[in-house]
Amino acid sequence: MPTVYRGTILHTKSFNEFESFEKGFLAVDNGKIIGVGSNYDQWLAKQKFDATTLKVVQLTDCQFLSPGFCDAHIHAPQYAQYGLGMNMPLLDWLNTYTFPLEAKFEDPEFATQVYKSVVEATLRCGTTLASYFATNNLESTLILAEEVARQGQRALIGKVCSNCNSPDYYVETTDEAVAGTEQFIAAVRKLNNPLVLPIVTPRFALSCSKELLAQLGNIAYRHDAHIQSHISENIQEIQVVKDIFKKSYAEAYDDAGLLTSKTIMAHAVHLEDSEMALLRARGTAVIHCPTSNTNLNSGICDVQRLVNNGLTVGLGTDVAGGNSVSILPCILRALEISKHLDFFKKQNIRGTGSANIPDEYYQQLTYKQAFYLATLGGAKALSLDHITGSFAVGKDFDALLVDVSVMEMPHRKLSVDELLEKFIYTGDDRNIIGVYVAGKRVKRATRCQPQ
Repeated sequence: MPTVYRGTILHTKSFNEFESFEKGFLAVDNGKIIGVGSNYDQWLAKQKFDATTLKVVQLTDCQFLSPGFCDAHIHAPQYAQYGLGMNMPLLDWLNTYTFPLEAKFEDPEFATQVYKSVVEATLRCGTTLASYFATNNLESTLILAEEVARQGQRALIGKVCSNCNSPDYYVETTDEAVAGTEQFIAAVRKLNNPLVLPIVTPRFALSCSKELLAQLGNIAYRHDAHIQSHISENIQEIQVVKDIFKKSYAEAYDDAGLLTSKTIMAHAVHLEDSEMALLRARGTAVIHCPTSNTNLNSGICDVQRLVNNGLTVGLGTDVAGGNSVSILPCILRALEISKHLDFFKKQNIRGTGSANIPDEYYQQLTYKQAFYLATLGGAKALSLDHITGSFAVGKDFDALLVDVSVMEMPHRKLSVDELLEKFIYTGDDRNIIGVYVAGKRVKRATRCQPQ
């Protein structure tokens, strides 16, 4: 039986194109969108089914339907440590907190507990599509894939590979990393679940030898698989990569065949112009991680620079570098950082001297552009925008039902734009009263954190 949602419908069509229907409709059948727009009666007259069989969901003036959030960069095991070590730079933080924690995922009971919690938490916060890093351990990474499938989330999942510059207690051989990746891809595809996909995952260039990077590039090519890793996150890290590979971060990946149109690279804080040109030529997308970049003292990423250089950009929590599993704080932080960049470029700030480029015209991110990064931008980065990320006939119904009146009724009627703005600036998981993936309602609670 088809379902029709009637009320405010909103989404983005591109970085600069926002579309909304104040008195709109969105029709769903068998998990697919079969109609969307403003003229419900005209659409209904063209349908062949009996209109009396429709289930109609009428939204209130305080509610709207939007595409689900895409968290395009999140470390699932690090959910057990998020909020810790936020005063450390990246490499110190990895050695102090992250590597010891991820080594514990050899224990399947511990892995099951954490992975069940992180999938529950992200779904409750509106993440309908995620790209997960797991750990080096094959067995526990399969547990994550099975848990994602069980709870009905759409996700890409990667068994992390690292064969050097890692602690003795948490490192693989090249053969182990290659075999584990092959086995994981086969096991995920055996699940035969269209929502769950494997993604080839070298941790980052520092933790993989040239040989391993090349073999992972070959695996991705043979299996037509997605690829995820990190790039140019931290100044210290970038220098070490240059010392080892004798070339730029992007060139190190490109030599291994790891920059493709199905590759996402997280952070990209300090990319050189030549690196942006290389990523653009390869069709490689980048994932902006504003909360993590700040927490781990990595730097300020200029999203407008990336977009203006023709790169596709998504948004990621980067838990546990990021301190929340919700994309909403990332949207806010992206907006704040864009404003700070504008300040630095245009204003004479006391204590810092004159403006860096006082005559430069710098355009701050708008909340609609940041919303794009968290929805269609992420889906496009993951090469899944033909399936999800926006509302169009034929796409899967991956959506959020949002109510801005959950905590307090607005004191006046809000426009469509104001509904979205209020949600972004004041909302949290309590405002997300429904989460749908491929038409199935998957949100089962109002709290972001599992009991």
